[in-house]
Amino acid sequence: MTDYYDGPRQGIANYLGSPHFFDCVFSEERQDYSNLYRLTHVTDQAFQLALEDWAIWTRWERAFKDGQTDLKTHPALPEDAARHEEIASLVSDHLKTDPRMSIVRSAKFQNLRPAESRSGQYSEFVVRWYEPSDPFNDRIWAD
Repeated sequence: MTDYYDGPRQGIANYLGSPHFFDCVFSEERQDYSNLYRLTHVTDQAFQLALEDWAIWTRWERAFKDGQTDLKTHPALPEDAARHEEIASLVSDHLKTDPRMSIVRSAKFQNLRPAESRSGQYSEFVVRWYEPSDPFNDRIWAD
């Protein structure tokens, strides 16, 4: 996940067996996020780099929660900072919505560790994708 605000907003998730960048659609009419997401295929190479960067961030988060580092080092520990920057430059063009190549789906994210997320810790999610015309699309975000 690369962005979270009251729920997953951007990141990479499985869609039909391959990694896709997801980007939550903001509803200008409602002035709020919808449960529609634009999905853009991500290459395997970009996905592997994103996973490596995720590991860097989780090491930082663990150290931060344990009081071993502070926010000045966010999002990477000093020993990981150069690699984080390198990865960020390599994947920046891949982790964004391509309007020409994206599809729109509704999503239902389920938090696998709700108690941890309430304490401010990283949480894991699974996602189910739906056709936008599915009646689920009209439901309000629950969870």
